[in-house]
Amino acid sequence: MEKINQENKRKIFLDDYRKNLMEKRQQEMMKEDIINEFNVKKGLGSTSPTSGATTEATRLLMEYIDRANMFTISKHNEASGKLLTYRKFFKSRRNQQVEVYFKCGSKSIYKEGKVSAIGRDFVMLTNLRDRNWIPYRVIKSANIPYGIPNYSNTHQHFIFDNNLRQKLLFQFGETVSRRDLLKQQFFEESLITNLETWKETWVVIFLDEGSRRVGKIKEIKDQLLKMEFLGKSMVIPVKEIQYIETIRALTVISEIWKSLSSTRRT
Repeated sequence: MEKINQENKRKIFLDDYRKNLMEKRQQEMMKEDIINEFNVKKGLGSTSPTSGATTEATRLLMEYIDRANMFTISKHNEASGKLLTYRKFFKSRRNQQVEVYFKCGSKSIYKEGKVSAIGRDFVMLTNLRDRNWIPYRVIKSANIPYGIPNYSNTHQHFIFDNNLRQKLLFQFGETVSRRDLLKQQFFEESLITNLETWKETWVVIFLDEGSRRVGKIKEIKDQLLKMEFLGKSMVIPVKEIQYIETIRALTVISEIWKSLSSTRRT
């Protein structure tokens, strides 16, 4: 037994290892790799495959694993799963039409619009009249409007030139911080950070059923949103915001007139 164990533990020298390896390589079945064939012709060299399956099968498998992980998280943590599900859904519908059902207090609200921004904790919808910020925590359901085809939109893909590519490589932070579209591509903004880019914008903030605040966004600091209306400042905790809408000039004038009229009566 000792002799057998010694023979099994016999050292293999490098030359013998190379010889055995080359013999095994010669006996291997060579598979056609059309991708590497074109890469070699272009002078890009060859690359190892991501998996043993075809590229399209690997892509589908990755999408399946991603969705399976998302639903597994949803089963164990409903709050985290809800956020992941909404982010995944809205990202798949970027720049496309969606409908959202949500609650403001006990009141049910319906909004339809194009997905303009997807954040860590909110989605922004736009239409011909206004812009809406809706936190995920108030959303009850999101869907594609009836009659709207479910297809990939060319606007979903971000095209950049070689000059922008160089800036992203060597001046990433400075380049991305200057463009909102790039921020959305590389980062998931929170509602607070997104509102910072909309300072001096007239909005109406809905806090609860029948409770709202109209004014101009002035500052966002320490989870507090500061607004101003007719020289009066208002401070609103961000966690109390149910949703936000932009308002037009005529609506602003109407709100100012109502405020002045009520002041004169008192």
